[in-house]
Amino acid sequence: MDSPLFVIQEDGRYGSAGDGPNVFDEALDQASLETGLRRPMLGAVIPARRFFLAAMIVEFVFGAFLMRAAFLQIANGASYRALAERNRVHVRVIDAPRGAILDRNGRVLASNVPTFVLTLRAAALPHANQNDTPEKAGLADTERARILTRVAALAGLQRADMDLAISQFAGMDEEIAVKRGLSYESAMRLAVELPSLPGFGLYTSSIRFYDSSARSLSHVLGYTGSISAEEYATLKGKGYRPLDALGKTGLEKTAETLLRGMPGQTVVEVDARGTELKLIAHQDPVPGAELQVAIDGNLQQFIETYLAETLASARVKKGAVVAIDPRDGAVRALVSWPAFDANRFVQGLNVADYQTLVDDPMQPLFPRAVSGEYPAGSTFKPFVAYAALKEGIVNEHTSFLSTGGLRVGPWFFPDWKVGGHGLTDVRKALAWSINTFFYIVGGGYEGVTGLGVERLAHHARAFGFGAKTGIDLPGEATGFLPSKEWKEKVKNEQWYVGDTYHFAIGQGDLLATPIQIAGALSVIANGGKRVTPHIVETANGKRVFPPPAPDIVFDASAINVIRQGMRQAATSGSARLLADLPIPVAGKTGTAQPGGDIATHGWFMGFGPYEKPNIALVVLAENGGEGSSVAVPLAKQIFAWWFAHGHAAD
Repeated sequence: MDSPLFVIQEDGRYGSAGDGPNVFDEALDQASLETGLRRPMLGAVIPARRFFLAAMIVEFVFGAFLMRAAFLQIANGASYRALAERNRVHVRVIDAPRGAILDRNGRVLASNVPTFVLTLRAAALPHANQNDTPEKAGLADTERARILTRVAALAGLQRADMDLAISQFAGMDEEIAVKRGLSYESAMRLAVELPSLPGFGLYTSSIRFYDSSARSLSHVLGYTGSISAEEYATLKGKGYRPLDALGKTGLEKTAETLLRGMPGQTVVEVDARGTELKLIAHQDPVPGAELQVAIDGNLQQFIETYLAETLASARVKKGAVVAIDPRDGAVRALVSWPAFDANRFVQGLNVADYQTLVDDPMQPLFPRAVSGEYPAGSTFKPFVAYAALKEGIVNEHTSFLSTGGLRVGPWFFPDWKVGGHGLTDVRKALAWSINTFFYIVGGGYEGVTGLGVERLAHHARAFGFGAKTGIDLPGEATGFLPSKEWKEKVKNEQWYVGDTYHFAIGQGDLLATPIQIAGALSVIANGGKRVTPHIVETANGKRVFPPPAPDIVFDASAINVIRQGMRQAATSGSARLLADLPIPVAGKTGTAQPGGDIATHGWFMGFGPYEKPNIALVVLAENGGEGSSVAVPLAKQIFAWWFAHGHAAD
């Protein structure tokens, strides 16, 4: 039998199994004798210095743990509790239905239709990190490109448009809308592959649908679109999210707060895997307000149709029409031509198609009825006539001899009729648009002291020229009223009497918008009261009042003389084509020279019924020649339609 390697001897020491001496024990015994210490049973004594150092290390580590715990629990406790709470509960926002827009007769102009929305959280896409190796970074970039290309193909998107949407919100860990208005087929294809497309989501929502029977309504209603990064930075404090839509142009923009409503939400408790366990809270959304507008959809459609046909037959491409109730400023029709279909923008117009619209020389996106600035031409003359009567430059019986123009030194200022019109008073001057009369009352001639540029501008401002009307649409232009100071500063030229002559007939540097002229015309039509043109009438049945117009007292007798002169224009003057209308109207034609070799603009403005007007019209044929040739025939058709549809005695 083999012997054990070690045995316990009788004295308690370890020993070998052999008979020889145990070298290990002998060495220990010798050390004990030399030091006078007994040999311990196990181990060796730990020096005190080492023990103290070890204790200090333990205390330091324990203290560090305490400090870290205090930092987490006290300093950052609230944020970590919030983070834990977000992991425990999920908040799902419920979009509020956007308010519908109805015309004055209840016709739906803007509504909502259900749709699918493709969303993306860019931070969840594969991406290279700072410490990644080149190989690993390359693999991440390749996978990211594969995913984006695949989604673009499934959703029918241009890859460049998707990259643009992502770049706008770069650095934000927010969910954004990549595509609205997905077709059912595209949504189902995406739904099948979503598990393999990190970062992308699909949910149901609604988008706007606009009545496209009159494309010119797009300039009035505007359209909604995905919020941009800049808009989100401004609006996030008001509860907007990066995947929200908001009004971009038109009424959708100016009435955004009314139309949007208040989103609702559901709060659910979830487990670690995101499985919903129970409903904690639910709040229903508050729908946006239903707006009823002053626009008559049928009138808008009629005007657009005839405007397009009339312009085309005259080989004119651009124009605008404003129809307004002169009693309160309610806009019945606002047509800018050419126009566009707002429904194309709602689903997300790609960059190439949008650029095509922007670059179109016809400017279909331009709302010329409120933003176009043009020389007013002879439509400005009634307001000059009012100023002359008000200031006592002339009275209703004062006459001047029209011989075809005025000569001042080497300069000649012509009338439109060779040989002139003979003796002319204010009514005849308005009826036939006689330049000579307005040259004299505006700038003076021989023994007559004219108004001068300062008084001309003063009275023009009273009628609303040179300032926005306050219509509830974005992008309204101010027009322009010239002055001596402006010409000296900007053109470095002196103001001459010829400048005043041009000003007095609506030429020179004077600029006006169609909506401005409509607002000024309303003062004459209603007998002397400024009104604010407006689109919105009610919100959820409650009256929405426009900002009050300036309270200016006009001379009623002077206004009445102007009305009589405009009535003569419609019966026997430059607008006599309107004479056979079944309801009497008044009007004023205008031909404005934009300068250079550019064709003149054709204008008409008028109102009816003459005694109690409920409609005031402004028609512009941009580069359309004389006002009587294109604008007046169109105005006649509009007046006839309006009266035939029961508005002769509103």
